[in-house]
Amino acid sequence: MGWHEVFKRVGVPEPQEDATGTPHFSPVNGQLLGCFRAVSPQHVSHALDRATECFLRLRQIPAPVRGELVRRFSLELRAHQADLAYLVTLESGKLIGEAWGEVQEMIDVCEFAVGLSRQLHGLTIASERPHHRMMEQWHPLGPVAVISAFNFPVAVWAWNSALALVCGNPILWKPSPQGTLSAFACHGLLVKVAQEHGQLPPHLSQVLLGEGEIGMCLAGDPRTKLVSATGSSKMGREVAARVGARLGRSLLELGGNNAMIVGASANLDLALRAIVFSAVGTSGQRCTSLRRLIVHQSRIDELLGALKKAYQSLVIGDPFLAKSHMGPLINLDSYEKLREACEQAEREGGKLEWGGQRISSHESLGSGVYVEPALLRMKQQTQTMSEEVFAPLLYVLPFSDLQEAIDIQNAVPQGLSSAIFTENMSEAELFLSTNGSDCGIANVNIGTSGAEIGGAFGGEKDTGGGRESGSDAWKNYMRRSTNTINYGKDLPLAQGIEFEFS
Repeated sequence: MGWHEVFKRVGVPEPQEDATGTPHFSPVNGQLLGCFRAVSPQHVSHALDRATECFLRLRQIPAPVRGELVRRFSLELRAHQADLAYLVTLESGKLIGEAWGEVQEMIDVCEFAVGLSRQLHGLTIASERPHHRMMEQWHPLGPVAVISAFNFPVAVWAWNSALALVCGNPILWKPSPQGTLSAFACHGLLVKVAQEHGQLPPHLSQVLLGEGEIGMCLAGDPRTKLVSATGSSKMGREVAARVGARLGRSLLELGGNNAMIVGASANLDLALRAIVFSAVGTSGQRCTSLRRLIVHQSRIDELLGALKKAYQSLVIGDPFLAKSHMGPLINLDSYEKLREACEQAEREGGKLEWGGQRISSHESLGSGVYVEPALLRMKQQTQTMSEEVFAPLLYVLPFSDLQEAIDIQNAVPQGLSSAIFTENMSEAELFLSTNGSDCGIANVNIGTSGAEIGGAFGGEKDTGGGRESGSDAWKNYMRRSTNTINYGKDLPLAQGIEFEFS
């Protein structure tokens, strides 16, 4: 099966190939998928003109009607889940089962957003003045730019677009160049549904191909009312600075350097399953991937032995095969960074217990970068461990006291996801308390990866502070208006102020 056949089955226009454009290769086997040309800054400006015109009409359409668009889109996603999952695996290299799960995330957040379309509610607030009423309303914000990363080429866009659309905002999507085909397939389905809907203005979704320059054009333009960016902390700082210079809004989902604490009372069988998936899922290329394993000194030898055995049993290979546990890295640069981190950790006193080497690919996998996940035993947390490495790299180190373990966990710049395995209620509650994890996600007896869409997703510190998907994340995509209504015959002033004049 090729991507051209997928687009024909899905029934949306193919992205236009251009021999002078940037080559796009599959990480699965190095296959050239096509060459695609980036848009120009002038094209971005025209796209913002179209999005602004769309917004002026879209904001007047009732939210439940906008929700109907998202509901119909979710049905299209269900109908084409297999084809979309194929494109995700082809472009990102993640296991086909994970790709199915990513498309399912799109479906789930659409269903969540449909419910929200009838619940975009404000507040009625008690007034201190007689015969007055105060209330809050939420109104559509304006064009929303979504900058997404290669590792979740479609789900993160859906987290943003489903909510933004029911809130009354058009979308401008700058996907990772590694997700070009997936982006155009999803965008095409959304446009097709919008055209069939009949009550919606054109240009409520646009795709803008390109590298960082295009993202910066979107970030710097005041017509972009929100920039939602997912990627590295370095990228996030650049986006935040550009948006902040015009006092605009940004929603940042950035780096993770996630830790799990395994206490003395932990169920090791349960912990082992969570550790392996969190560390090697998506080849360690999730923002929520487990990077630091902090184990009570009484259990570390037992757990490390079980981990080595589990790692040795992993099937690393073609992500389209159901038997595979881990697919390729996105590119050779990721492998080189993995090797550099392993070598630096060893110079800092660590010991490479297993893995970290590139695997000679089967002929059918061509130049795909397949590696053994690395398992490093550390005596203590070092400088290298404070840096995020987007690869299957797991540092294991001991602790003796829970507060020590929490301090180790929190002593890195990032603050996305965290977990503790313990059968001790006091330990679990301390971990979740104000004196515990400083991360946006803190779990007990589950791993660091695999968040549900119903909860707000995001983290603190260098992770950017943004929240997407569930809970009240919809408020990012709207503007708040506080209203006071005087239905009396007098004009009392707030705070009891007297102001008389003749």
